[in-house]
Amino acid sequence: WLWQAPEKTGLYPLTVRRTGTNDAITLNVFVMVPYARMQDGAINGYRIGAYPARAPIHAQVYKQPAGFIEVTKENENTFIAPHFRLKQFLCKEDGGYPKYIVLQEKLLLKLELLLAKVNEHEFRANTFTVMSGYRTPAYNQDLGNVKFSAHQYGMAADIYIDSANTGAMDDLNRDGRVDYHDAEALYNVADRLHVEPGATSLVGGLGKYKPTRAHGPFVHVDVRGFKARWARS
Repeated sequence: WLWQAPEKTGLYPLTVRRTGTNDAITLNVFVMVPYARMQDGAINGYRIGAYPARAPIHAQVYKQPAGFIEVTKENENTFIAPHFRLKQFLCKEDGGYPKYIVLQEKLLLKLELLLAKVNEHEFRANTFTVMSGYRTPAYNQDLGNVKFSAHQYGMAADIYIDSANTGAMDDLNRDGRVDYHDAEALYNVADRLHVEPGATSLVGGLGKYKPTRAHGPFVHVDVRGFKARWARS
């Protein structure tokens, strides 16, 4: 069957039911705001900035997005995957609603797969805390981050497990401390995802980070399309 997407920007939940049963699934479909609607680096007053005009030859995934998901107070709690809500990936850019975000489905698939593997390792998590998801080019520049950061393209997330809701990584290796070794425990699970059936399309970057005064230990995960590994303080 075919469904014609509405022209108006917004969220359109679609419920698909199996005839004669109670089986059903709801698809949360977003009609995006076209990239061309951005004026002077902003949409409706929300600062986004300028994407690089050309992507590196070796990485065509770094190209201007087709559009942006409009996030409002009414839709920010929408589940965009079984264990993740839209608001978890918002940029920390200042400004009121509506906000705008770029988010790739492959990233959500990878995070769901990683979450399942984490629970198999008895780390116990209902979701990941997303310390940094989408970043506008303007915000990314303010951070002094690299020009082609995967966060700008909706294909990266900096995450940690916080099942106790303390605002920091859980003691995953159970040594009585929360430190770099806990990020390493999560990193090691993520590093083995590539051997999982159907995970070949989810290949990307993976980094582990030590705690600082500004943040606790965390892991970077992305779906840039080629393998990259690093460890940083």
